[in-house]
Amino acid sequence: MITSSANARVKQVMNLTKKAKARNVNGLFVAEGLRMFKEIPADRIDSVFVSESFLKDETHKKLLSEVNYEVVSDDVFKVMSDTQTPQGILAIVRQYAYKEEDLLAAPGPSFLMILENIQDPGNLGTILRAGEGAGITGVLMSDTTADVYNPKVIRSTMGSVFRVPFVYTEDLTASLKALKAGGVRLYAAHLDGRNNYEKEDYTVDTGFLVGNEANGLTDETAALADAYVKIPMKGKVESLNAAVAASVLMFEAARQRRM
Repeated sequence: MITSSANARVKQVMNLTKKAKARNVNGLFVAEGLRMFKEIPADRIDSVFVSESFLKDETHKKLLSEVNYEVVSDDVFKVMSDTQTPQGILAIVRQYAYKEEDLLAAPGPSFLMILENIQDPGNLGTILRAGEGAGITGVLMSDTTADVYNPKVIRSTMGSVFRVPFVYTEDLTASLKALKAGGVRLYAAHLDGRNNYEKEDYTVDTGFLVGNEANGLTDETAALADAYVKIPMKGKVESLNAAVAASVLMFEAARQRRM
């Protein structure tokens, strides 16, 4: 059992939790909590750590019956954990290596979320989670968007990060032009939208552009949209949270495709 926070393995977990550079260099990330652990594909698990208290539950022991794991003291696990109330289990997981063509590989019309400079980890995680529920085929992100492997993002996805393809692009403009050339119709969530969002046809190859929480889409990116769409508001509300707006659009597309 590991009883010191100076242990090299403990330090590795802490580095992966706190530093995007460490995650990228090593191709690893940390997924914490019982529900998240159950969602991880077996072939993605690099290593597993559990607290001494976690093993006192017989159901937990059964869950780990076919898994190699390391036990750490409760105090050390608290140091390793990124949460205020640790559940006693976390895994180091191998990162994914999707390509842009993977976002278009699913059968049927493509259905993409395209994110520019989304900064809030909770928003990014929620978009992935809602996106899986709506049936998106993938997420394309500018390289200025928050790190999808940030522990807060991972928790917010509730497991969707293991199932929804996602790609960062260093040149969002070039990526969008390639999508348009391939027949994907791009819609920008924009205050200058001509039509309310439900008036457009999303049953074809579709990509929704959603911008930064404070500033929205850059002019350069918005100019590449085939159409601007708006979500009508009542009261004095001018706009919605990025994840909420994205969800409204995604589930309208899902509704149309069900019809």
